[in-house]
Amino acid sequence: MARVLVATVPMTGHVRPMAALVRALADRGHRVAWLAGRKFAPLVEAAGAAFRPLGDTDWDDADVEAAFPALRSRRGLGRIKAQLDALFIAPAPRQLRELEEACEAFAPDVLLADQAQLGAALLHEKHGVPWAGLGVSALGVPSLDTAPFGSALPPARDERDRSRNRFLNALILRGLFAGTNRAWRRARAAAGLPASEGTYFEVLSPQLYLQPTVPGFEYPRADLPPQVHFIGPLWPRAAPQAQALPAWWTDVEAMHGAGVPVVLVTQGTLATDVRELIVPALRALAQEELLVVATAASADAAAALGGELPANARLAPFIPYPALLPLLSAVVSNGGYGGVQQALAHGLPLVVAGGSEEKPEIAARVAWSGAGINLRTGRPKPRALLQAVQQVLTQPGFRARARALADEMVAFDAPTLGAGLVERLASTRAPVLRLAA
Repeated sequence: MARVLVATVPMTGHVRPMAALVRALADRGHRVAWLAGRKFAPLVEAAGAAFRPLGDTDWDDADVEAAFPALRSRRGLGRIKAQLDALFIAPAPRQLRELEEACEAFAPDVLLADQAQLGAALLHEKHGVPWAGLGVSALGVPSLDTAPFGSALPPARDERDRSRNRFLNALILRGLFAGTNRAWRRARAAAGLPASEGTYFEVLSPQLYLQPTVPGFEYPRADLPPQVHFIGPLWPRAAPQAQALPAWWTDVEAMHGAGVPVVLVTQGTLATDVRELIVPALRALAQEELLVVATAASADAAAALGGELPANARLAPFIPYPALLPLLSAVVSNGGYGGVQQALAHGLPLVVAGGSEEKPEIAARVAWSGAGINLRTGRPKPRALLQAVQQVLTQPGFRARARALADEMVAFDAPTLGAGLVERLASTRAPVLRLAA
């Protein structure tokens, strides 16, 4: 059996998908040690791994601006650049030191890290430790078939589009983000590595990269690196304990049983301002004959609404998806990758309002796949939300495409597929490549 060292940045959306993969590795008899933020210790241990706490690279993703005060005054492109540097690039040399210490204590056969854990790239290059990467968002590997990640443009259809992409990739990834690339070069130098002409956006394990979705959701790429494997969505499948369900849960079951649409509205784990999506959605759907379930504190939403919650709304800060998703008719999301994948795995059409981080890219893929509507903003107006929800509930094409993706996902047992690929890397220490079609 292999010794697997796992490393994740301290962000919920990066840790939770890893947990399903770690559970599969532990169940197959592998010894797993997981370097993670302290607040994730219970989840790490429940997955069957030995918990190893992060040092000074730990922070609480419940309030990003409290952890990184310099972000408070940043908006738009400036904020994106500042986040890339502060959250991911600047910590990389310190992540390397933590990984080196963990390797000395644990002697792993393979390192499994989420895509944002850049210390893993430094460790692999410096010490040759076999490295498997796990994607936690839309695939951002540069390609002639795709525009630069973050542009949210559709994939290339012809040679003219590929020429456009070639120009935009150079202009944006090397020009507009030149400062980001300089920051990455400084991180490499701090780690004792030689200068490189590669960009931050090209950081990818040369041995194995696991993308937790299906090909039908991702843009096609003729030049997709051969070590990239689609494994299907990673999400917790365990049934929730009864006490984890909110007090109003019977309302959801009753509405579902009566054939009344139940619509989830969620902003994920990073965007916590209910005025962005939760409140506009509650206003938009208040008079509709449906039940709205939203992941937010009732008091926060009521205060933002200036009074009481709509009669057809039910709110809770946390709602277990394995219990909720089978009862839904549609999902309104800010584009969190894990939540979108879980919705599609249940054949649910989506309305996506993604305006921050990489969420516009996820929203664009939802629209491209035909499984939902992209509102092209992170702060939609109630009227636009109402029209979009009505469309995905009444126009059968959206549900048909969502169900087609759900059918495709059934063939991908992500934890099993991912664990098997990591095992191959641990045993061979050589790149694990896709079989030729």
